[in-house]
Amino acid sequence: MQFKKSTLTLSVAALGLGLVSAPSFATGKINFVSWGGSYTASQVKACIEPYTAATGVEFNVIDYNGGLAEIKTQVEAGNIQWDIIDQTPQDAIRGCDEGLYMELDHSVWEPSPDGTPATDDFVDGALGDCYVGNISWATVPAFDASKIKGDEKPATMADFWDVEKFPGRRGLRKVPRVNLEWALMADGVANEAIYSILATKEGQDRAFAKLDEIKDHVVWWEAGAQPPQMLADGEVVMTTAYNGRLFNAMYKEGKPFEIMWGPQVFDIDTYVVVKGSPNTAAAIEFLKFCTSAEALADTTNYISYGPLRKSSSQFVNPDILPHLPTAPENFKTALTYDINFWADNVDDLTERFNSWLAQ
Repeated sequence: MQFKKSTLTLSVAALGLGLVSAPSFATGKINFVSWGGSYTASQVKACIEPYTAATGVEFNVIDYNGGLAEIKTQVEAGNIQWDIIDQTPQDAIRGCDEGLYMELDHSVWEPSPDGTPATDDFVDGALGDCYVGNISWATVPAFDASKIKGDEKPATMADFWDVEKFPGRRGLRKVPRVNLEWALMADGVANEAIYSILATKEGQDRAFAKLDEIKDHVVWWEAGAQPPQMLADGEVVMTTAYNGRLFNAMYKEGKPFEIMWGPQVFDIDTYVVVKGSPNTAAAIEFLKFCTSAEALADTTNYISYGPLRKSSSQFVNPDILPHLPTAPENFKTALTYDINFWADNVDDLTERFNSWLAQ
């Protein structure tokens, strides 16, 4: 199965956007921070390499595991090293509220190919005071089909929780986000009621009680590269993971994994620019290119994450569409991650989650 295509056309298109002037903005290499692995590789191929070829601007590509701790340390020390960060929207909102990121003028982004302003071309929720969205993705449960006995395959979070019917260890990310939603799903809560229930102490108690049921069977992961490796090594039979990491393991490495799309939690990723960065102007010029309809579509040739501009769909390889979280068959029972709930509650629930882990 071949999805990859050349980025040469994007490099040439960049010249047509006037991006050759970008080196005059840069004081040094742009420090671009993202999540590593196949996701960062897709950004390098679809954005960084063609932009560098067209403009001469160079980048340092840095991996991290999310959150605000590292950038807070830089700001507090008066030693800002990062320019552009790929962040979850709730961290982008929190960082914006705390004055870590610059407010963005969304009128500067490239219009769609038919001239539609970018502000009308991005999907709802993709633009915030301090962030511009880039991709949609999903956290999904998955399993190693070679390890599942019998004809019935797991399909729901109730199945994920059922260690008697489907024996073996489970992988979960070592954070409360999404795990609490899935715990309520496994306990029979309908998607439309999850966040209203989770907003109450009783609902949070219910979610943690459900997590208690499988706690002794869980292997906790932190970096996105870990879950596919845990499946491949036989450390777990089922795990939660980012759909793009699973796509690469399944279709590029031939692993016998299967995604359970029914319980997917749908989310987006965003770009922020650090306030006080010495490369602010150069960072904005780069993001004009990287958030264009064509560049966002080109990302799908390297990883199965969906672009957040409506006009990008015309540039997406049809072979990749069934593997995107937003494909109709994959999306029909998806839960959309509530960024506002987590922006308001992440600190308290993380503190409780860490205390629960230590018990």
